[in-house]
Amino acid sequence: MEEQVKRLRITQKRSLIGRLPSHRRTAAALGLKRIGHSVEQNATPPILGMIRKIEYLLKVEEI
Repeated sequence: MEEQVKRLRITQKRSLIGRLPSHRRTAAALGLKRIGHSVEQNATPPILGMIRKIEYLLKVEEI
C-alpha cells in the first residue's frame, strides 16, 4: 500500500516588514503573499525545513 502524504495548511500570521531577506524569500517560496493568506502544501522534507525556518511567522495545521 502507498503511504498517504500529509497535507499542511500554512497561514501567514505576522508581517514580513523588517524581516531578514532570506525569511521574506522563504515565505514567497511557500506561496505566501500577505497576512491571513493560506496555502496548502505536502509535508515533504524541503517544505518542513522552510516552515521551521520561519515558524514564528506562521500557523500550520495538518489537513
